[in-house]
Amino acid sequence: MTAALDLQKALVACLAADADLVALVADRIHDGAPRGLAFPSVTLGASGQADWSSGDEAGGDIRLDLHVWSRAIGKREAWTIIGHLMRLLHDAELVLAGHALVLIRVTYAEVRLDPDGITEHGVVRVAALVED
Repeated sequence: MTAALDLQKALVACLAADADLVALVADRIHDGAPRGLAFPSVTLGASGQADWSSGDEAGGDIRLDLHVWSRAIGKREAWTIIGHLMRLLHDAELVLAGHALVLIRVTYAEVRLDPDGITEHGVVRVAALVED
């Protein structure tokens, strides 16, 4: 399994195990947006992996976006969910099945009104370094 997929699996397990986040989005944490998406929800977005090898150690530099979707009036609900994601993921001690997590950081977050004019769309960017 690639390190990016290994990280994604551990990240989703961490989110699904948090009672406070589940109280906000229920079981609506998706790998891609399903048809008929219920609100609020969290979806996995773009991800990428670059080489982060050093000497004898193979490693990966992984970037992953999480998207928050809300139909509540204003940005409060989206920012509340983003706050939980940031708390859970910044410097998290995730256990990856086939790799060792060196560090994980939330590097960016924003909320903006989606082009549909009624959906608040939040983005959380996560960066992680892993070793094989």
